[in-house]
Order: sequence, then C-alpha cells, then structure tokens
Amino acid sequence: MNMSSTDQLVMRLVHYFITKENYQPILVNGVENEIWLENLDSNYEVVRINSNYIHNNEQLDFDIFKTNSVIKQIKKKTLSFKCKSLNIFLNVGENVKFEEHRKNMDLCKIDVDEGIENNKIMEIFPELKDDEVDAGSNMDFFINVTNDINSKTEEKNRLFEKTFRKKPIVITYVLIFINILIFMLSIAGILNVSAFSMNKAGIQNHEYYRLITAAFFHVDIIHLLCNMYSLAIIGKEVETVLGKKKFIVVYLMSAIISSLLSGVLGNYSSIGASGAIFGLLGALLYFGYHYRLYLGNVMMTGVVPVIILNLVIGFMNPMIDNFGHIGGLIGGIFSAMIVGIEGRTDKSDTINGIIITTILIGFLMYMLLFR
Repeated sequence: MNMSSTDQLVMRLVHYFITKENYQPILVNGVENEIWLENLDSNYEVVRINSNYIHNNEQLDFDIFKTNSVIKQIKKKTLSFKCKSLNIFLNVGENVKFEEHRKNMDLCKIDVDEGIENNKIMEIFPELKDDEVDAGSNMDFFINVTNDINSKTEEKNRLFEKTFRKKPIVITYVLIFINILIFMLSIAGILNVSAFSMNKAGIQNHEYYRLITAAFFHVDIIHLLCNMYSLAIIGKEVETVLGKKKFIVVYLMSAIISSLLSGVLGNYSSIGASGAIFGLLGALLYFGYHYRLYLGNVMMTGVVPVIILNLVIGFMNPMIDNFGHIGGLIGGIFSAMIVGIEGRTDKSDTINGIIITTILIGFLMYMLLFR
C-alpha cells in the first residue's frame, strides 16, 4: 500500500487528537483535504488539519476567512461565546508570510519533510512525541491507526448509548405518589400544612425539616396538578440521563436551596415542589451544556425558553414564590456539578460543586438564623 508522507502525518495527527486528547471529527460540507476535530473541553475547541497547498498570502487570508465562517456556525450550534481554534497547515509556500496568531485562532505550519519533532506543535501538545503507532509497513500503520481510532470511537458511542437509552422511570413516579399522598392527607386534616411549610420563624426555631418538607405540600389541587405534570415531564428526562441516585440528590438539594433562598428573601410561608422542579431544569441545563454539541438547539429552543418564561411569570404574579424558583435553579446546577456527568466531568468539577454549594448553604443559613 502506497502512502505519502503527508497522508502519514495527517493520520498520525488525527490518531493523537482522537485517542489522546479526546477530540472527535466534525462533518463540514464542501471541504477537501481538510480534517476538522472538536473538543469543547479543550483549550482549543476546534482543531483543523489542512493539507491543501497555500501558495500566497491572499489564499491564506481567504482560507482563514472560510475557517472563521465555519467556526461561527460551530459557536452557534454549541452555544459558545468564544471558540478558540488551532489551524494546522501542512503545505505552505515559501513566500507566504505566516502569522502564528490571529483573533481566537492559532496557526501552525508543519513541513512534511522535516516532521513534527522540532515543530511548534510540540510546544502546544508535548505528549504528541510519545504517541507512536506500530508500523512495520504502510499497511500496518494504516490498520493500527484505524483500529485505535475505531476503538476510541466505540468507547464514546457506548457511553453515549448508555447515557441516552431509555431506562425504567422509578424515582419520578415515587415522588409524584408521595406528593399526591401528602396532599390527600393534608386536605383530610391528618397533616397540618403550616407545620411543614417553609418560613423564617420555623427555621429560627430549629425546625430544619421544613427545608425539605415544604417541597411536598401544595396549596390546592390546581397547584398540585401543575407541579406534578411538570415533574412527570422534566423528571423523566433528568432521571434518564443522570440515573436514579444522582436524580434524588439533585431533587433534594434543589428543594433545600430553594427553601433557603425563599426564607431569606421572601416574607411569607411557601410550599410546593416547583423549587425542586426548577432544580431539575438547572441540572438539565448543566447536562445540556456538557452535551451542547448534540443538544445545543434543544437547549436554546426548549429548556432555556421554559426557564425564562416561568421566571417572567413568577415576577409578574406576587403569589408565586419566584425566589424559591431561582434558588432551586441554582441548587440544581450546583448539585449536578457535585454528582457529575459520566464521561464529561471530572473530580475537580465535583470538588468545585461541593465547595460552592457548602458556601452557599452556609451563607443562606447564616442570613436566616442571624439576620
């Protein structure tokens, strides 16, 4: 099998970025001899490998213009305000005045004959020098690179399938049942709503259970039905992508922070599951951010408008505890940081989530008890 030096270099670069740096290919229509890769969690969200011949500066400027046009579309799709890219050129004419830095874009040229060992790209990705592929022949090189890339792709596909496949919904329906049961007990006079609602005086009297119990009581049947309908729709989605244990943590943490912010900023007793449900929306927002390459449009046309619309309605209606909604939303985001998203977040995200949530709860408790 005949393989040019350029093809070998391209395959080596692609092998490294996919198997070591967790990039994945992007399909860009209308391009030839270019490979586009993305990793939204990397310093360079986009890496482009271009083996087309650039013979003068006018062609280079036009090439960069085209690249920026594609990146604008990527930014729109991934909800990114900024998208830094690395543009790797493998075939640049000697007369081209090559600038290594443009706005939100670094340029790197590699001489195929000289290789990458002493190239600038080694400063950016020093581990590239250790990324060796067994190659007894061109055919062996091609097969080994292809197998490694396929193996990495299959691993990502398994994680994706595990995350998004339909699972039995249990916790959401259990929560709905508990809310309905408590409502029936309250209207029957067996449970006293005022004894379990969230209010500042109760917390100052060390009745801390109110932080959670308030999320399971409702004013009337309309209040209950609206919240349970929302819980059924949103809860199933969050339970599917996060799993049962993480779902419980997010729901309860959101309920607690919702109650705390309501107690600090509100001047009335509050009850209802809406704060915890807003927490589920916050968790969905956090999840969508980490899967924004796939869910960017869904976030912009679905989740974000729902959050904004409900907050606007809450501010227009004085009977709605919007502070509880905001607290739940914040709690959902931070608790999602704590429980993490498999394959997308790491230990540092969990630690940051724990620190931020602890500080937030501590501050709100201080404001409730001592201010």
